[in-house]
Amino acid sequence: QVQLVESGGGLVQAGDSLRLSCAASGLTFSTHTMGWFRQAPGREREFVAVINRSGGVTNSADSVKGRFTISRDNTKNTVYLQMNSLKPEDTAVYYCAADRSFLTHIIPSAYDYWGQGTQVTVSS
Repeated sequence: QVQLVESGGGLVQAGDSLRLSCAASGLTFSTHTMGWFRQAPGREREFVAVINRSGGVTNSADSVKGRFTISRDNTKNTVYLQMNSLKPEDTAVYYCAADRSFLTHIIPSAYDYWGQGTQVTVSS
């Protein structure tokens, strides 16, 4: 059974940093593209960042470029999202997702497995 478990969310002030982690089990982690998405109340789930199987290719949304960094450790079956210079508009539930494809998709429907999400709240 595939499980993706996010952690590291919380309540912070604008300008602070957080690092989210997503631990994967029940799948061959190194053969999956990994993505981070977020969903704010009343809004659709949106792409944040993606990393390919080896970690050599990444992409991120324009809204987080220069502030958020995705990385992975295939020896630990874990993907990370380092979030710096957080803004109130970053407030959302953050989800990690796994995609069996080698492509770095940015649409949620392309992903095969999802975590339960972790809340990030940024106060002004």
